[in-house]
Amino acid sequence: MARFTRGIAAVAAVVFALLPGLAAPAAAQPEFAPVDQPGPALSVPEDRLRQSLRCTSDVRGAGRDVVLLIHGTTLDPGTNFDGNWFAALDQLGWPYCSVALPDSAMNDVQVSAEYVVHAVREISGASGHKVDIVGFSQGGLVPRFALRFWPDIRAGVDDYVALAATNHGSLTVDGMCVPGCAPALQQQRYHSELTRATNSYQETFAGISYTDIYSHTDQFVTPNLDDSGTTSLHGGGGSITNVAVQDVCPLHVADHLAVGTYDPVAYALAMDALTHPGPADPERVPSDTCGQLFMPGVDPLTFPGKYVDLWDTVLVELVAYPHVRSEPPLKPYVYARR
Repeated sequence: MARFTRGIAAVAAVVFALLPGLAAPAAAQPEFAPVDQPGPALSVPEDRLRQSLRCTSDVRGAGRDVVLLIHGTTLDPGTNFDGNWFAALDQLGWPYCSVALPDSAMNDVQVSAEYVVHAVREISGASGHKVDIVGFSQGGLVPRFALRFWPDIRAGVDDYVALAATNHGSLTVDGMCVPGCAPALQQQRYHSELTRATNSYQETFAGISYTDIYSHTDQFVTPNLDDSGTTSLHGGGGSITNVAVQDVCPLHVADHLAVGTYDPVAYALAMDALTHPGPADPERVPSDTCGQLFMPGVDPLTFPGKYVDLWDTVLVELVAYPHVRSEPPLKPYVYARR
């Protein structure tokens, strides 16, 4: 694992050296759909959408907003959240759901977004409350694509919490995709067409609180050296907090998988957002968080084995999933209707 991490860091260094040639494109072009253009009918069969959603028994008629957990690339809800977020929310008695994105979130993000649209509609309808989205890595990008192109679900979302999200893609992924990679990785290249569409016109929407949590030592999601990096959001009508775990604990070291699975600082920031109006406020995070090794719900005895298994899952999926040389074309609904 150490060799792999160093290898990714080396790739990132090479790609950063090419930064002048990878400058962000100009502002969103007028061909993208206006932000109020109604979303299309879902193309994924209803039974698949229904089977992808798993909720605790207290979601129906819940007395509070329901958390929707969305996993990252190469993972599924179990590998991403079992033994950390599931257990932590169980301890709090907090109703929650998770959605399994198809093909371990390795295929077209536009298809995965339909699963999130369905989940938000179902959860808000069943609970009578809004949904608090917590997404790791691609699990932060997918719901933003859904919010951008299905405007009806915005009213059903209260908090959006991103854990190391690829909101503007990643330079490291550019290096990983030479000569090819999985479709969803192609869509997470730095300023890909998918991310340009997602961020077109405005990045946030009124009525939703956005908390974007990242780490300066993330080897997969780069650049993330400050709040101008890929995870952070700007503009639009939402309330926004962009925060690095090092803004709370300056000496803290957290890699990509840590932020989405066991990191106590990322968890504390996320829970601050979920338990207060508006986005997270780093000043409210308890000072003793910096001395903790794990977020609540993590069993120190079983953690080492689970973490090795998690890395094995990531590496196998990255190598074995069919590679393509370009990202899937954008769907017609992404563009303005003529």
